[in-house]
Amino acid sequence: MTTGLWELVLKGVWTTLQLLVLSALLATALSFAVGIARTHRRWIVRFLAGFYTEVFRGTSALIMIFWVFFVLPLAFGWQLVPMWAGSLALGLTYGAYGAEIVRGALNSVDPAQREGGIALSFTPWQRMRKILLPQAVPETIPSFCNLLVELLKGTALVSVMGMGDLAFSGNLVRLALQESAQIYAYVLIIYFVIAFLLTRLMRRLERRLRARVGRAPQPVVSAPLPVGGGVS
Repeated sequence: MTTGLWELVLKGVWTTLQLLVLSALLATALSFAVGIARTHRRWIVRFLAGFYTEVFRGTSALIMIFWVFFVLPLAFGWQLVPMWAGSLALGLTYGAYGAEIVRGALNSVDPAQREGGIALSFTPWQRMRKILLPQAVPETIPSFCNLLVELLKGTALVSVMGMGDLAFSGNLVRLALQESAQIYAYVLIIYFVIAFLLTRLMRRLERRLRARVGRAPQPVVSAPLPVGGGVS
């Protein structure tokens, strides 16, 4: 490929990374807010959180992008730029999946930990902040890692808005060179490299979080041989 076409691909990579970061930040905030709300003692809070989860988990991310980018301007008279529209649609969609991850992690904490917080006269928010979340967050990392990789692949959907992400740029290069196999092989490799780096970062984060709560993997130590137990 020529230098100009490589620059087009690199701009697509940068756009994809921006979209990934923005939508991941929104999805993470929604995941914890809605996931915590799913465990609230008031039924109305649980109902509203569950309603959001079921609606956005049960709808297509592609249709949500169309709705945010094309329907909202007609309904409310204001238009989001493609970057914000894509980030909003993807963040809302994947945040619903993340909320279930957080809810499951909170429910997996030993009930004795909750009882201990009550015995110490902690408020519900203090129990959540000091006892439940520190133990639940490390459990969410593997699932969030998978969700983040899925979000990376989901960013390709924004190409329907004409947004110059990696998938859109790759298609333009393919049309220019008329070489589908080579161009899409490059695109696949780039997606794989980004996903691989994300996975490694998330695993490092998981190790650090588990170490803070005393759950770091322990080295395997061989049992000592008994006295006089040499090999015959």
